[in-house]
Amino acid sequence: MSRRAARERRLMLACLDADTLGGVQRVTHTVAQGLAERGYEVHVVGLHRSTHPFRYVERPAYRRHVIHRVPVRTLSRLARGRADRRLAALLTRIDPGRVIMTSPSVVSRLLPLLPADASAIGHYHGSFEHARDTWHLASIRRHWARLTQAVFLSSGDADRFAEHALLPNTWSIPNPLSGWPAERSDLTARRVLGVGRLEGVKRFDRLITAFAAACRMTREPWELHLIGDGAELSRLRAHAHAEGVADRVVFRGQVPAAAMGAEYRDGSLIALTSEHEGFALVLAEAAAHGVPAVAFDVSGGVRSLVRHRHTGLLVPPGDVEAFAAALARLMNSPDERRLLGAAARAHAEGFRLERVLDAWESLFAHVDR
Repeated sequence: MSRRAARERRLMLACLDADTLGGVQRVTHTVAQGLAERGYEVHVVGLHRSTHPFRYVERPAYRRHVIHRVPVRTLSRLARGRADRRLAALLTRIDPGRVIMTSPSVVSRLLPLLPADASAIGHYHGSFEHARDTWHLASIRRHWARLTQAVFLSSGDADRFAEHALLPNTWSIPNPLSGWPAERSDLTARRVLGVGRLEGVKRFDRLITAFAAACRMTREPWELHLIGDGAELSRLRAHAHAEGVADRVVFRGQVPAAAMGAEYRDGSLIALTSEHEGFALVLAEAAAHGVPAVAFDVSGGVRSLVRHRHTGLLVPPGDVEAFAAALARLMNSPDERRLLGAAARAHAEGFRLERVLDAWESLFAHVDR
C-alpha cells in the first residue's frame, strides 16, 4: 500500500468528551470499532477527560487519546494554549487523512489546527430544530462551509442546513445500531418503555402525565418502565405520585447495554417525549426488536425513524393530550401494535451497522473524487 493510500485509511474521530455515557459518544465508539474492523487505523480523541468514564467497547480495535486531563469546562488562555499544542503534536504524530469532528465546538477548536491536506468532516448529532434554537446554527454558518463535508443525521436535516446555513457540502448518514437482534418482542406485555437519562431535556414528566391519562382510557393494567438514571429521579417519583400512577411507574435505573435487548423484548411500546432529539437511537433499537413507537415530532432524525401510522405514531411537539391519546390507541389495540411493530423492524434494517459503515465509506469515496 502506498503512503498516500495508508494515510487515507488513517482516521481521527474527535469529541469534546469521548467517554461519558451519551449518544454522541456511543455512536463515535461504535463507528470507530466498525471502521477499525474494516482495516482502518482509527483514533478516538477526547478533548477533555470524562468525570465518569464509560466503556463502550470491551476490546477496542482503535486507539484512544485524551488531550486535557480535566472535565469539560472553560479553559484559561494558558491551559487552552497547552491543550492546543498537545492537539497539534498528536495530529502531527498520527497524520490522519480524515478527521471527523462530532460537534460545532470541536470543529471550531480543531479546524485551525488541521493539516491543509486532511479531509475535515463535521458530524452534527443534533437536529436542525435544536441548532436553530441554540448557538450551534451560528457556529455552523461560520465554520462548516470550510469543511470538506458536513454530515447530518437525516436527508431532511441536511437539506435544511444547506438552505439556512448556506452549506454547499452537506451529506446525511444515520446513526447505527450496534447489533441486530435475532429475537423480537411478541408485544403482549402491558409495558411502555421510556429509555434515557433522567434529565430535564428528556421531559419524562410529560411522559408520566400522558401515561396516567392513557391509563384512564384503557381497562388493562399497563406499566411504564423508565430505564436510566439522573438528577430528575426524585422529582419524577413525586410527579408519578401526584399523577396517581406511582404504583404503575417503575424506575429501573441504569441497565447495562448488554441487557437492553431483554428490556426491549419485554416491552410493547417505546415512548419519546424529549424537548429535542437529533437521532434517538433508542427508537431504532426498539424498532429492531419489533417495538413500535409513540414520539413527539421534534426533528428530521425522529421522522426518519418513526414513519407516522406505518412504524409508529408521531405527535405534535409538546402536545401531551395528543400523546396520551396516541398511547391509549396502541395500548388498546394489539393488532395495530403487531402491524406497526413488524413494519418498524423492517424499517430498522436500514440502520444496521454494516449499512451505516457502507455509507461512511461511500462518503470517503465521494471526498476522494
